[in-house]
Amino acid sequence: EHALQLLLEMEGASLQKDEITCCAAVSTCGCSGQWQLALQLFHQMADSRVQRNTITYNAVVSACDKGGAWENALQVLLEMGGGSVQKDTVTYNAAVS
Repeated sequence: EHALQLLLEMEGASLQKDEITCCAAVSTCGCSGQWQLALQLFHQMADSRVQRNTITYNAVVSACDKGGAWENALQVLLEMGGGSVQKDTVTYNAAVS
């Protein structure tokens, strides 16, 4: 929740969100067991036209995996495969866990 609060404060201060700040928030949500919030932030990135990179995809897949939401993790992986985002070792490890 603190990660989301910081993102909202950034918007209120007219600071631009980027892939680094959003990825950090997604990772934080995943580490705290809030996979639904991580997934929500991930989708908001696309809505806000914030670029989602390999690290961001891996963070949300990991968050969903930790939360037992394997169907959501699979959907994100499929979305990743359909775009221009490169998969890496972390991506494949997350896919088989």
